[in-house]
Amino acid sequence: MAAPSYRERLIREGGALAVSGAVGSALLLAFVDGATDAPLSTIAQLAVVAALCAWLGPRFARKWTTRAEPVPAAGSPLTGEPTPLWQLPAITAGLTLAVALPTGAWDAGLRVTGGCLLVGLTQAGLMAPLIRADERRRGRRYVRLPGSRILRGTRLGVVEHSS
Repeated sequence: MAAPSYRERLIREGGALAVSGAVGSALLLAFVDGATDAPLSTIAQLAVVAALCAWLGPRFARKWTTRAEPVPAAGSPLTGEPTPLWQLPAITAGLTLAVALPTGAWDAGLRVTGGCLLVGLTQAGLMAPLIRADERRRGRRYVRLPGSRILRGTRLGVVEHSS
């Protein structure tokens, strides 16, 4: 079975992150009194995150596709390991607890879960369609290569479709 394309990964992993953020936000709002403290600050900070996602997401997608390295089409295992989907809720919960538990600032926890929701939506709803359009326009398939890191960026490989 072929490794998932980068677009497929953006949809799956971004979707899982968005769901994790949405569920975390809903749980905080439903069960934690302090989650609604400082609502203007929460709205302002999430608006900044949304603006950054809308600005950076497409730029990174274009940058990474431009830098994509040719890879052989036939059965090559040249793909970075997919993020196991179970890890995304654990990451969301861990970050939320790390921010909120020490100080009791559950509104900060809501900002974390809301941020995870926004980043996931950016990946699945904004970046994946851009990648799909590029793949169709150029007759390519992108795969994530080993060596991709969250702070260093994504390395993509490109597989040309044979006609």
